[in-house]
Amino acid sequence: MPATPAEIISGLTSVQSPAVSPDGRLTAFVVQRTDVGANRYVRQVWLARVDGTAPPRPITAGPDDGSPTFSPDGRLLAFTSRRGEERRPHTLHVVPVDGPGETICLARRDEPIVHPVWSPDGQLLAFVSRKRSAAYEEREVSKQAPREITRFFSKSEGLGWVHDRPEHIWIVPATGAEDPTDLTPGPFSFRSPSWFPDSASLAVSGEGHETWDRDLATDLYRVSLAGELDRLTQGTGTFVEPSVSPDGTRIAFLGSDDPEHYPFNAKIGILHLDTRSHDFVSEALDRTFMPFHGSREPVWHDGHLLATAEDRGATVLFEVDPNGARPPRPLTPADRVVTSFAASGPSVVVSAASATTPVELELVTSSGLLHPLTAVSERFVARTAPRAMEHFLAPSSGGVEVDTWVLTPPDFDPAGSYPVLLNVHGGPFTQYGYSYFDEVQIQAAAGFVVVMCNPRGSSGREAAWGQAINGPRHRSAPGTGWGSVDVDDVLAALDAALGRYPAADRTRVGMLGGSYGGYMASWLAGHHGDRFGAICSERAVNNLLSEEWNSDIATMFRIEHGVTHLEDPSLYVERSPVTYVRDMHVPLLILHSENDFRCPITQAEELFVALRLLDRDVTFFRFPDEGHELSRSGSPQHRMQRAELQLEFFRKHLVPTT
Repeated sequence: MPATPAEIISGLTSVQSPAVSPDGRLTAFVVQRTDVGANRYVRQVWLARVDGTAPPRPITAGPDDGSPTFSPDGRLLAFTSRRGEERRPHTLHVVPVDGPGETICLARRDEPIVHPVWSPDGQLLAFVSRKRSAAYEEREVSKQAPREITRFFSKSEGLGWVHDRPEHIWIVPATGAEDPTDLTPGPFSFRSPSWFPDSASLAVSGEGHETWDRDLATDLYRVSLAGELDRLTQGTGTFVEPSVSPDGTRIAFLGSDDPEHYPFNAKIGILHLDTRSHDFVSEALDRTFMPFHGSREPVWHDGHLLATAEDRGATVLFEVDPNGARPPRPLTPADRVVTSFAASGPSVVVSAASATTPVELELVTSSGLLHPLTAVSERFVARTAPRAMEHFLAPSSGGVEVDTWVLTPPDFDPAGSYPVLLNVHGGPFTQYGYSYFDEVQIQAAAGFVVVMCNPRGSSGREAAWGQAINGPRHRSAPGTGWGSVDVDDVLAALDAALGRYPAADRTRVGMLGGSYGGYMASWLAGHHGDRFGAICSERAVNNLLSEEWNSDIATMFRIEHGVTHLEDPSLYVERSPVTYVRDMHVPLLILHSENDFRCPITQAEELFVALRLLDRDVTFFRFPDEGHELSRSGSPQHRMQRAELQLEFFRKHLVPTT
């Protein structure tokens, strides 16, 4: 029997956050699995020998451990956890890697601890944690003082209110003998610490200037152990994820010289500390080096830099010349999505997925092949039998070709007849590709032919591809706007798939998407609804105008649309799906989370009310206590319910009853 949504979502296991010991002998990583009974995810830190002479083993008990990192001598492993008391539940620990010894707690915080890094001398650990204002000392919310909002981005998806909880850099002795010290007190946020070789200072990125929320600039800084901040860049770009060179003379980073171009395409830069000038060394490869599945700072290794970039559905680990003299060289195959990586000594490891295998840990070999180090998903794969994808190029308007993938149901009969589901991803600057994706596996297992593509506006290709749907008035890279050539590409991919698979019934086609994909769902409902038997619009942007003041990233939409809603409100209205609600006649399913800060639930309410007033076929489900990431990291029970609602809706409208 094909796998059910419950079997897929409850059984999915993956590997995260790899680290390698200084001698390259060991690798630490996080294994995540689903605890259906507790309706949560369990994360444990594991250890494995790179040479495979012993099976991987857990080194922590969980249930919420992460961010393993080895001490410079390789004897200790630091990791984060949630083991503290109610008021300070977030903790940082060290545990001996080999031999006897106890786990020591170095820090307890009321906010999550992330990105722990050892000083080169092994005496200190730096980490990032938010600093709450005094207002939070009052635990009863009804008695807390009113929030004073002075800047944009006062709240953040998945984090809540952040205007009075800036990210700070902390240090703590590795012995646990002292409490952590805040190196960056004050109202500004700093993150991504990287130690200088003398263990006396760190490179960090942050927004330490008054106008950061207007100019969107992020700078690199050097901060001493006394908390003295030295601004190394001057607010002219977006410079993030610093990585200090082994000799301390240069800092590698990711970013762009133009904050309003970021992230199309984020590049690898080198800051020369003697002149405080920088150049970009990855420009021979016009791809983003900040992949959707996650990025980390460039890693200095054996005279090169290691970094990941998206490339036509893959996410590839590249070796990059820090002098920019040679083009980036791929180290991993083009049929994998690398979600993270680590390197030390002779060993380079990646956490990576294929279309039919969830994320596992693999060793990068000199031949360019990957040698598996874990098999945590082996039983899951055997039980659920994931479907492989076929990739092809679909011709579209303007002579372009669109990367397209198709999955067929189990026991697919080319002479049969099957309903079709067209998926459109969010972003829009993200990509589909060669990664296990539970949502399309659920759809295929339920008997649908599944179509995915990366239309113009997606990542994974040259910057111009991503910028193609910028607004017509964009100052440096004008495009045709949302709902233009991206629609051409999506429909071209669908038509190509229908022509390639005669068993795919063109009279029974459904469409679904979330976030920007939800925008596309609502837009297609109002412009090409006759192509579809049913559409699901999830966590969608339906009114670009109100989104520009309701979203947690309000005011940033000018990066894509080219102008603010004050400069040209007509553009925002003209490109809003809800403007065309009278033309929506296709049955529509609306799914939205009540705690969504990125696309607030008012976006769904506005569309539902209008369709209901017009007496159209609309169904609306609201998920309590969930945010924008429901489909990826929401509670297991809600993810299962969501998947069943979608299948039930499409079966009703696309699968004839007998």
